[in-house]
This record gives sequence, C-alpha cells and structure tokens, in this order.
Amino acid sequence: MGSETGEEVGVQNIDLNSDSSQLKVDISDALSEKDKVKFTVHTRSSMPEFHKNEFSVMRLHEDFIWLHDDIRDNMLYAGYIVPPAPPRPDFDASREKLQKLGEAESGQLTKEEFNKMKQELEAEYLATFKKTVAQHEVFLSRLASHPVFKSDRNLHVFLEYDQDLNVRGKNKKERLVDIFSSFQKTGDEFLLSNTVKDIDDFFESEKTFLITYNQQLKDACIRSDKMSSTHKELADNYIKLSSGLLDLATLENSSLEGFLSKLSETFEKMRRIEGRVANDQDLKLSDFLRFHMRDTSAAKDLLFRRLKSLNNYEKANKELDAARSKNRDVGIAENRQQEACTTFETMSQKAKEELKLQRERRVLHFQKSLSELAELEVKHARAHAQMLRQTIASIRQGL
Repeated sequence: MGSETGEEVGVQNIDLNSDSSQLKVDISDALSEKDKVKFTVHTRSSMPEFHKNEFSVMRLHEDFIWLHDDIRDNMLYAGYIVPPAPPRPDFDASREKLQKLGEAESGQLTKEEFNKMKQELEAEYLATFKKTVAQHEVFLSRLASHPVFKSDRNLHVFLEYDQDLNVRGKNKKERLVDIFSSFQKTGDEFLLSNTVKDIDDFFESEKTFLITYNQQLKDACIRSDKMSSTHKELADNYIKLSSGLLDLATLENSSLEGFLSKLSETFEKMRRIEGRVANDQDLKLSDFLRFHMRDTSAAKDLLFRRLKSLNNYEKANKELDAARSKNRDVGIAENRQQEACTTFETMSQKAKEELKLQRERRVLHFQKSLSELAELEVKHARAHAQMLRQTIASIRQGL
C-alpha cells in the first residue's frame, strides 16, 4: 500500500478547548513508514521560555507516551485531569484486509471487483491514518491550552528540542508490569471506595456519575462500531453488484446493455457514498465516543488520587490522636497532619475546578461533533437522493 512506504497527510487542528494566545500547537504533517508514524509538530508561542516564536520538530508515538506518563506521574499535577494519551497507531487490520485481497485476486474476484475493493481499503487506511494524526494532535492541544500544563518543562522539551528524544518503547516485561499495576490499581480503587467515606457530596456524586457514564459510553461505542461496520459491508456488497451488472452488460447481443451499464455505474456511486458515510460515522461518532471514554477514565483517576489523599489525611489524624494520647512525638505528628490536610484541601479545590471544566468542555464537544455528524449525514443523504434522481431520469431517456 502506498501510504505504508511513505505518505504525508496534513490534518486540521481539532480544538477541544479555548484558544491559548501564548501557546498553539498543531500537527502540520505526518509520514507513515512501515510500522511507525512520524509526526511533524508545529508550535507558535509568545512564551519567554521558548527560544523562538515558531518552530517544528519530528516526533514518534513513543515520544507522546513518554510525555503523557511523565505528566501523569508528576505529583505536582495530582489535582488535575491529565489528558489521555493518544492510542497507538494500528494499521494491522487494513494491512491484513489488503493482503487477503491480494490472495483472492487470482480466482475469487474479477479484475473490476479487485480494483474497487483495493480503492475501498486504501480509503479506509487513509481515514485511519488521518484519525491517528488527529488523536495525537488533540492530546497536545489539551496540554498547550491548559493553564498549568502549558508551562511544563518536559512539554517544552518535547515541542522545541530539534533532535530525536530517543525514547525507548516498553518491552514485553515492562508491559506485563503495567498490566499487573493496572490490576493492583483497580483493586486499590475498589478497596478505598469501600473503606473511605468521602466527606464531600460533590465528589461522591461525581464518582457515581463518571462510573455510570463511562459504561454508557462503552455501550454506545459498541453500537456505533456496528453501525459503521454495516455501512462498510453494504459498500462492499455494492462493489459486487456493480461488477456483476457490468459483466452482464458486456455480453454479446444484450439488449439491456445500456440499462445494465447505468445500474452498474449507479451502484459504484452508491458504494462511494456508503464508504464516506462509514468513515464519517467512525470519525465523528465512534472515535468521538472513544475519546470521551479515555477522558472519563482520566477523571476517574483524579478521583482515585484524591481518595488516596483523603485516606492519608485520615491516617495522619489517627496518628496525631495516638501521639497526643501517649504524649510522644506530638510535634512531628502535628506537622504530618497539617501537611496531609493542606495537600488534600489543595487537591480537592483543584479537582473540583477541573471536573467542572471537563463537564463544560464535554457538553461543547458533544454539541460540535454531533452537529457536524448531522450535517454530514444530511449532505450524504442529499447526494444519494440526487444521484438516484439523475439515474432514473437517465434510464427513462434511454427507454
């Protein structure tokens, strides 16, 4: 496939936040090479920390993961929702389909069917590639527009350092450790949720909402994927119908040659429309829902960190009570209790602001994406109807 050996794609900036006059980041180009994608990250900034007002660097997916993990693990940001990391580029499904198509060329498909199927798969690959670029751009846009994250030192290194970061991807052992850590985190979260009673109704309500909402997003995403898959299957069927009708039209002495050729052309046009519908639904709905699943999980992580801070605060209170009853190391216990209290209250204040901002951003993003999807659906429906009217008129003229 052409885009595997090298294909540049420009992707428009997807803005989920208010514009930041100090730091604007977008991915101006991307290059796909076999099993990796090179992103050209373009930055414009008036911040004095940068040496220039405008610059570009080349970054790999592993560099994005390094930046995300560094910010997520920084305790200074414990009270903030860390933007979810972009998913790893995955073109295996498209490559596998194209490989199977090549194997089927010799007997199962006509040359016409093969060429049309190849065009369909290449369009699907390109749509996946553009989506991958957009997901990485959204991650950077979220960081650049955040009042705190935009000043992070490692973000500035990521954006400005003009050499390779030489970030190593995780090996199998490290990925296995991450899986076990995830299981442990889930267990700790469940344990804390059942042993530590949240004293703030806002956070208790937010936790209940996010758990339910995340599950609803998963269910909606499954249904959306099925809908997109159905449109893709329909487009594939149109290819076979179009090729079959074209074969019939080329038979000798066929009195229906013009009629069948017109029908074949019509199904080919319908195939292209259905392919666009599937791609738009995947981008504007399925991918949109997946993003908010990840964003909701990031908010749940924030609630978990706050619950751990509350647990530490309660332990410090108990240790202070024990020290006072024994009249021993009271000063040390008081300092620890005061530090735990300050940490918890500061985190709670920041977390409340972050969660409220996330809700506002989520509503705006839903309105924007669903409106765009509706406009595209209407556009495709009109194109479909217009194409059918023209086909009917053309057939009538030929009769």
